[in-house]
Amino acid sequence: MLLDKEKRCKSEPGASLGYREEIPEITEAIIRSCEEPGSFTHINHEPIPSRQEVVSIVHALQKLIFPGYFSRESLDATNLRYKIGHSVSRLFDTMAQQIIHSLRHDCFRYDKPCSHCSDQGYETATKLFRAIPDLRRILATDVSAAYDGDPAASSHDEIIFSYPGIFAIAVHRVANILYKDEVPFIPRIMSEYAHSVTGIDIHPGATIGERFAIDHGTGVVIGETTRIGNNVRIYQGVTLGALSLPPDAGNRLKGKKRHPTIEDDVIIYSGTTILGGDTVIGTRSVIGGNVWLTESVPPDTLVVMEAPKLSYRASAQKGKTSHDFT
Repeated sequence: MLLDKEKRCKSEPGASLGYREEIPEITEAIIRSCEEPGSFTHINHEPIPSRQEVVSIVHALQKLIFPGYFSRESLDATNLRYKIGHSVSRLFDTMAQQIIHSLRHDCFRYDKPCSHCSDQGYETATKLFRAIPDLRRILATDVSAAYDGDPAASSHDEIIFSYPGIFAIAVHRVANILYKDEVPFIPRIMSEYAHSVTGIDIHPGATIGERFAIDHGTGVVIGETTRIGNNVRIYQGVTLGALSLPPDAGNRLKGKKRHPTIEDDVIIYSGTTILGGDTVIGTRSVIGGNVWLTESVPPDTLVVMEAPKLSYRASAQKGKTSHDFT
């Protein structure tokens, strides 16, 4: 019986032909939809930034910022100069080309004045690569802060290898340089990639000081105009966001301070939400878990939720066996 069924299936090679005849009509319908007003397409001979290339750049930069940690081959005193030089040379051209594609896209798409895309692309790439030694220094303070504040961390190496907070912060510090240079697309592609793999959402426009630590990290949101001082630690589920806005406020408030300022030496525990551009959390303050703040807090302040009142009573399921729940 099974053999007969297999023979019948094999004897119908043209079964798809009737359906495939509809492909030209389907194709034309798709093309017509691309021409409709309000349809989002990018049909242009100019190349656009590649998300795949930008993600590759993120990981290549990670190897330069933390040499030897993420390379497939080991680094030693003999090959260090060659390996770093080769990586910088190859990555520099890739980075510059993606920046040029981003600038050129905006130039043609939105009919902007010529910004000399090629020169600007290479100039911005040069600025980024010149900043890498300083980025390495700042990220070393972030790694130390993570280690100093986490008894579960066995070593600095473990933090670099595996902590999502360090990856998200490293990507942010690179993206922030490009954001400040007004590079379209690429900073946000970088930050959203880090968001997708860590659960930590840091807008590339946020300003973040040294020794910044994100413990655990899942669900952290840091808005565009947030300012964070030095030696700040936050935990999972923290939101540094904007107050709710009317639907038409987007364009009017672009570039305005909408997110809070966190001063030096502040700790913010899990589940806390702090909103508003005028909200300032003063130096050395501690904000407990699950707090909701829309107003400023003076320095050296402890803010905690009052302990909830718990009610204890016998469970309605008491005495039931596992069979009673099926």
